[in-house]
Amino acid sequence: MRNPFRRQPVRGHPTVAEPDPRIWGRHHTGIRPWVLGLVVAILALIVSYLAFVKELPFTSPGYEITATFDNAATLRETAPVRIAGVNVGEVTGVEPEGDAAKVTFTVDEAGRPIHSDAEIEIRPRLFLEGNFFLDVDPGSPSSPELDNGANIPVTQTATAVQLDEVLTALQAPDRRGLQKLLTGYGTALTYEPTAADDVDQDPIVHGESAAESLNDAFRYGGQAGRGTAIVNTALLGERPHDLSGFIRSFGEVFAKLSSREDELADLITNFNVFAGALAAESQNLADTVSELAPTLEQARPSLARLSEALPPLRALAIELRPGVQELSATIAAGTPWLDQSRKLLRSSELGGLARLLRDTAPGLAETAAASKTLFNEQTAVARCTSRVLVPTGDIVVDSQFPTGQANFHDFFYGATSFAGHVQGFDGNGSYLRFQAGGGPVLVQGDNPSGAGLAQQFFNFANVIEQPLGIQPFVPAEPPPFRQDFPCHRNPVPNVNGPAGGVAASDLTAVAP
Repeated sequence: MRNPFRRQPVRGHPTVAEPDPRIWGRHHTGIRPWVLGLVVAILALIVSYLAFVKELPFTSPGYEITATFDNAATLRETAPVRIAGVNVGEVTGVEPEGDAAKVTFTVDEAGRPIHSDAEIEIRPRLFLEGNFFLDVDPGSPSSPELDNGANIPVTQTATAVQLDEVLTALQAPDRRGLQKLLTGYGTALTYEPTAADDVDQDPIVHGESAAESLNDAFRYGGQAGRGTAIVNTALLGERPHDLSGFIRSFGEVFAKLSSREDELADLITNFNVFAGALAAESQNLADTVSELAPTLEQARPSLARLSEALPPLRALAIELRPGVQELSATIAAGTPWLDQSRKLLRSSELGGLARLLRDTAPGLAETAAASKTLFNEQTAVARCTSRVLVPTGDIVVDSQFPTGQANFHDFFYGATSFAGHVQGFDGNGSYLRFQAGGGPVLVQGDNPSGAGLAQQFFNFANVIEQPLGIQPFVPAEPPPFRQDFPCHRNPVPNVNGPAGGVAASDLTAVAP
């Protein structure tokens, strides 16, 4: 293929010599000048088109809707579209539509969705006219979103009032009336009251002008405004169209009232009588009203606490709702039980038991009162057992024949052996047989029957070997016994101490 941008050699002619770089245009072999000029012209045309059109050709402007206004003022194309002060699009067209104006504008993704109940107002960007923009309220989320190309009717649009319209409304008579109004209003605000004027006024405004009293009123305006805002919010309802439903119902009420004109006339007559009765008690009513403010001041903390208690109370009521719904079934199911309970409470049943318990109660009360002493004694015994007896029984006795067991084990071992030794094996009855087998050693011991003549007699026995001693030995005197000293305060006895040592045997050998 032939390249239009390069010069081709002419057929039949010799090859063109190399171009001279010092001479422009002579023997040039690059892009031809007319091609370069055509490209530059096309680029300039495209740039000019984009500068005037301000959009790329063959592209969609995106999400675009229209709105109808009574008066578009001086709104121009490319005017910004704002939601809450943020630019979300621009005006793309303004054209007449009968006596109104149709405005087309775009909204980017940041400003969507625009709902069917959206409202639009043309507002000035400057203080003194000019540079208007569209202020869009996107509507309520419960309403459907407008489709691309949809129209917002004139009932949902508004145009800012311009300065010339305000000046046109104020003609000479109106301006003179407005001047008199402002002069009278200023005089009313700055008038200094006299003592006679303050006679029937509240003491807190004595000597103050109307402007000063209004300034004082601003101290209460914050709380009053908050309360008014709460009331207005409550009037809107919990769901859309609650307020319109309330107004519709209110209209129905007045329609019903208008159909009862005779009854309303009687009501007005009776109200006149009621107002006359109030007028007769005007002094008492005035005293009551004067006490109303202090009463409200005292009641305000209580009302605040009541307001704080209402949400938990409402939550409790919601939680109680299932129980209340089941209450009728519970009553129906509990009626047979109540019939049986009535029979159970008769005098022959629980009624007689109640009488017996009533007769028993005084004795039980006396027993309970007397048991205080018993509990004290039981406490003392328990302390003695846990602090003295049990630790003593846990000590291992270190004797000649140690068992390695705690001494309370040795006690029961000895008790068991003693029970075996005292069994009756013959007609002599039960008595302790100790080393009854005899032996080569004759021993004697004192007669334990007592003093006197019996002391001259001794006990003799033959044993296998001479007893070495006894352990523990019997002390010369019994240990002291004090009833005024608690047992649990005694130290744990040392059973392996001097008192538990070995003493000489009380059996002595008899020479043969």
